[in-house]
Amino acid sequence: MKPSVHIVWFKRDLRVHDHAPLCVAASRGAVLPLYVIEPDYWALADTSARQWQFVRQSLHELNTALVRLGQGLIKMQGTVIEVLATLQQHYTIAGLYSHQESGNQWTFARDQQVGQWCQQHAVVWQEYQPYGAVRRLRDREGWAGQWERFMRQERVLAPTRLAQLKILPPQQRLPDQLGSVLEANESGLLQSGGRRAALSLLGSFLRERGRSYSYGMSSPLSAAQSCSRLSPHLAYGTVSVREVTQKLRNMLEYAELDKPWKRSLRSFDARLHWHCHFIQKLETDIRFEREPMIPALQGLREARFNQAHFEAWQSGTTGFPFIDACMRSLRQTGWLNFRMRAMLVAFAAYQLWLHWQKPAWHLAQCFTDYEPGIHYCQIQMQSGTSGINALRMYNPVKQSQDQDAQGIFIRRWLPELARVPTEFIHEPWGMPWSLQQEVGCIIGTHYPTPIVDHMQAVRYARAQFSELRKHHPDFRAQAQALNEKHGSRKRRTRRRPVASTSNTQQMELF
Repeated sequence: MKPSVHIVWFKRDLRVHDHAPLCVAASRGAVLPLYVIEPDYWALADTSARQWQFVRQSLHELNTALVRLGQGLIKMQGTVIEVLATLQQHYTIAGLYSHQESGNQWTFARDQQVGQWCQQHAVVWQEYQPYGAVRRLRDREGWAGQWERFMRQERVLAPTRLAQLKILPPQQRLPDQLGSVLEANESGLLQSGGRRAALSLLGSFLRERGRSYSYGMSSPLSAAQSCSRLSPHLAYGTVSVREVTQKLRNMLEYAELDKPWKRSLRSFDARLHWHCHFIQKLETDIRFEREPMIPALQGLREARFNQAHFEAWQSGTTGFPFIDACMRSLRQTGWLNFRMRAMLVAFAAYQLWLHWQKPAWHLAQCFTDYEPGIHYCQIQMQSGTSGINALRMYNPVKQSQDQDAQGIFIRRWLPELARVPTEFIHEPWGMPWSLQQEVGCIIGTHYPTPIVDHMQAVRYARAQFSELRKHHPDFRAQAQALNEKHGSRKRRTRRRPVASTSNTQQMELF
């Protein structure tokens, strides 16, 4: 007779603390903790080796935690259905337990297939809510209250012990590499995975770094230190959103804090809410990964996609120093502060007039903290295809002057501009020829000339949007419907959600 097991399927929840599926399964019998290595997922256009490196590190630490409880992580490779079928040969599957995953279309389709398999084989699959996103939500009325109630619930304690399995299925080692490699040097500057790293970041943020969060998040010079840097850990679940929220609020309630401290921590609290707000959009409408939020905007940019412009943007060789420095920094480190992410997307969307899909895939591969719900909804918002938000057309020169006045960040990531004087660092194409020779930076040779006239390009983009809004018969109705379905209920406005005003704050996330 085959032994009976309760399978806990780990996905984007790589922890044992505040893990309801693990706790419930452990209370019912023998637990088989499972991670499925899915090569097809890691071959997608929005996954990369840097994400796998983070996941791999997190899985090693998860395995250590599970071994301490009595049963280590079972690692198997293939499709989830193939793995379940193999496990069924060795065990009687008493139940499948996991957190709900608000992922991309691929994971959505995979979960549908798993659900069908479970029905066909009389396996009960129990899914649990991992954070504030709610499955099968009809509308946003009352959503904020649901989020608050979930975050205030007691965290689920890790089980004290797991029975060791006497029969183990055939396993695979974790591959050293999966996903596309963006840079030759993938180590050193990327964030480390695992719960210990998450708790270390949370601790240092709440003890000291978070004090400057409100005013340090916007510039890439200060954001890497002032921001929590928890985003990849929240994306892959080495720590839960609920745990972070409760520890943050505990500090706000009991610690003696001055006004800057309180302002920063309350601001971060709001971002935790908005983390789930954006994931909820894709959870409700998975089509946002590939289709514009406003159908009327379908075809707006697709017809004239400039591949040369895309490749220059992708590689950080547009001729605009701040744009290029941000992109090169992101490619090397896997992280960039939110304002600079928004600027990169807006530059691609408006100045380069690129359809948002390819830039979205490239940035997803760059981000160690790639979170599909936040990613695709923010890409659409910053590209103007949400229809209910302001068209934020960042001036790359002004942003450079505002956020990196002395050119420190630019010189760090663009060594070819290292000797350019500060008065020309934001617009090096303005250097006299004699100065270019003197500093060893010939524009057009050592550093590219700007690939577009950014002011002229913005005027063209504004005109295109204005024309569409005026003449498309369904634009206003579609924007209104989108706002009613997905708009925030925390702050309502009487303004129409279709002009260049926004009734949804564009927040700095983490």
